[in-house]
Amino acid sequence: MTTPMRLECGTCVVRSWEPADAPALTRHANDRSVWENLRDRFPHPYTELDARTFIRASRAARPPTNFAIDVGGESVGAIGIIPGHDVERVGAEVGYWVSKDFRGRGIASDALRGFTRWAFEEFDLERIFAVPFLRNAASCRVLEKAGYAREGILKRSAIKDGVVLDQAMYAVTRESADEGSVE
Repeated sequence: MTTPMRLECGTCVVRSWEPADAPALTRHANDRSVWENLRDRFPHPYTELDARTFIRASRAARPPTNFAIDVGGESVGAIGIIPGHDVERVGAEVGYWVSKDFRGRGIASDALRGFTRWAFEEFDLERIFAVPFLRNAASCRVLEKAGYAREGILKRSAIKDGVVLDQAMYAVTRESADEGSVE
């Protein structure tokens, strides 16, 4: 078993998932406003079985790539990466969400900033990127506050809830992070 991960990130802690997180994860994830901005593989409604299954898979993954965003001892969101493969193995996609009850407090930006620094070192990456729906202005602001730069717009590149959407491409490179864009 690997040592649990724990990053102090100012307003929050990014840490390994624990089985005891299932009730809080269920409560915070079972929200349409969370689901509306995530991939379709994120279920809605979100049940305790979904939470237990996700936590079990996250704890079993080697290396671990999905973590809880914790505020005051309660998991109120999630953050993780999907490492690239083949010629894109130097990069990874980051994804995150925070419960509506905890938005607007800098939690997502703090978590993303700390997690990004950790991921560059842990996975020996050169680039970390995110592709939020363009309509999700709050997520775009989170990325910008965490040092990510918008590289472009992916026109009509996704579909969610039957609506074709544009996505923004945000990224940070190891070089720019080393120069201080991810503080």
